[in-house]
Amino acid sequence: MITTTSPITAVQLLEVAPELAGQRIDNFLRTQLKGVPKTLIYRILRKGEVRVNKGRIKPEYKLQAGDIIRVPPLRLAERDEPAPLAKGLLDRLEAAIVYEDKALIVLNKPAGIAVHGGSGLNYGVIEAFRQLRPDTKELELVHRLDRDTSGLLMIAKKRSMLRHLHAALRGDGIDKRYMALVRGNWPTAKKQVNAPLLKNTLRSGERMVEVNEEGKEALTIFKVLRRFGEFATLVEAKPVTGRTHQIRVHALHAGHAIAGDDKYGDEDFSREIRDLGGKRLFLHAYSLRVPLPDGGEMQFEAPVDELWQRTIERLSV
Repeated sequence: MITTTSPITAVQLLEVAPELAGQRIDNFLRTQLKGVPKTLIYRILRKGEVRVNKGRIKPEYKLQAGDIIRVPPLRLAERDEPAPLAKGLLDRLEAAIVYEDKALIVLNKPAGIAVHGGSGLNYGVIEAFRQLRPDTKELELVHRLDRDTSGLLMIAKKRSMLRHLHAALRGDGIDKRYMALVRGNWPTAKKQVNAPLLKNTLRSGERMVEVNEEGKEALTIFKVLRRFGEFATLVEAKPVTGRTHQIRVHALHAGHAIAGDDKYGDEDFSREIRDLGGKRLFLHAYSLRVPLPDGGEMQFEAPVDELWQRTIERLSV
């Protein structure tokens, strides 16, 4: 006789692998406890029922490699299968794949689609791919892109590839380059922005980042790709560090806000770009060089969307 999963789980002991160190425990548990409602995860954290190394912790606790997490018995929802996503969205993401093998998916993520659910969103890229590839049980995001940023995004299909790529990210082994349309005439001599970044969470729950001496070290290398007079510049941005909103905040700090950035942008500049038809954040992850476990490497490039291309053509007139 075949039975379905019991509605009550047993006590679980989870050990934190080195590549997962630094995550907040709430985000870690949401990834690890498939089928457990998010509200239940936050409830057991608030009540102190989750223990790390036999002690109580707060939901914002940052995990360390080797931590042993005790998760109490949990009552699962009657139905833990996610609601099917719209076929149009699934087809769009399937068409966005630029490379796939047994261990890795690389896609050209469209602007406006979050990489994962949360903060009022029921789904993101990873939830969609778990429906597109139901037989691949270890699908995980290798890194993230902001919801409104387009471009190259990696999804690991095997835990071994995830570990390899996380190690490469920590060791500067992955080369990621972005294109950004910024306000004004970016000086050729301005080749880098080296300014520490500090994350703040506003009362509304919105996450903002600012240049602050108390923040973490952050370095972005910039190169001019094309100028549009004194009005705008197309630049390449290579983040040497991987801080939240790094390129957007560094561009603002340099005095050249990115077009269409409603958090860190220039409203007048963004409005003028919108009037040309450019209603989006003009930040695109266009180039990616990835080392392979066997010692080789792969290089990927992703074209910009039609809206971006059309806007650049109108700027050129």
